[in-house]
Amino acid sequence: MTMANRWAMLAAGAVLFAGHQGLVEASPAEPSTAPASIPAMARSDSPGTAAPNRMAAGYLAEPALSADAGLSPSPPVAGSAADARDTEGMQAALALRGTPRWAQATADAELFGPHATSGFSCAAGVEIGPQTTPKTDALMRKSMADLGLSTSAIKRRYQRPRPFMVNGQPTCTPDWEPLLRRDGSYPSGHSAIGFGWGLILAEVIPDRAAALVARGRAFGDSRRICNVHWLSDVEEGRIAAAANVARLNADPVFRKDMDRARKELKKVRAEPRDCASEAGAASATDR
Repeated sequence: MTMANRWAMLAAGAVLFAGHQGLVEASPAEPSTAPASIPAMARSDSPGTAAPNRMAAGYLAEPALSADAGLSPSPPVAGSAADARDTEGMQAALALRGTPRWAQATADAELFGPHATSGFSCAAGVEIGPQTTPKTDALMRKSMADLGLSTSAIKRRYQRPRPFMVNGQPTCTPDWEPLLRRDGSYPSGHSAIGFGWGLILAEVIPDRAAALVARGRAFGDSRRICNVHWLSDVEEGRIAAAANVARLNADPVFRKDMDRARKELKKVRAEPRDCASEAGAASATDR
């Protein structure tokens, strides 16, 4: 990938979330390989232009949780037991490179492409996507803005270095490493999105709640497998997700969209494909 194309992708991601007002555009110039960090892209001033694909802004006027709200403690201190646990989790993740779990983690890094929401299809028992379940797809994409940016204030406060910056090993999304280096690791925005999606879908399809929440947990842990987040980053992302889903449930527009998705999924009969592959990846030893 050329440097010009790389900057174009970064600019597209920045425009996608900047301001959270109205509809904004995402670049169709080439497939989105994997957005680095929702907060980082929202703050990016990279050059470039945006074009046709459109994604809605979030539901909440102020989605980012305050770093002073007491939601997240400080990240683990060097030499502590928690730090040793993070190191152990990192080493276990590095051992999975090239396995089906690594491939699944790479796929989970994609948040903006047409198949971004389909990663929850197997857990939901129905093929999720803009064509098969447009209302559910729209619900997930709109809530992604709130969930992803919920970690931004805490990230800025701590600016924790990411695992690949410490161990010198590659990530599953190397083109995004320059941007990731400038964005704090703690907590994980991807984990907040994945776990939040799992919680939201569990409300929409309650009989699949256990599978959906488990998928959301694995979606976030994919960032550890990708060598871009520590275990504690991923775990705190789940806390941010839970707080924001609680806030979302108080929003009347969100509740209305939840009802629409619930009715839609009762009618849809398109079963997901290739669930055996996902199940095989999920059964890999992560820690």
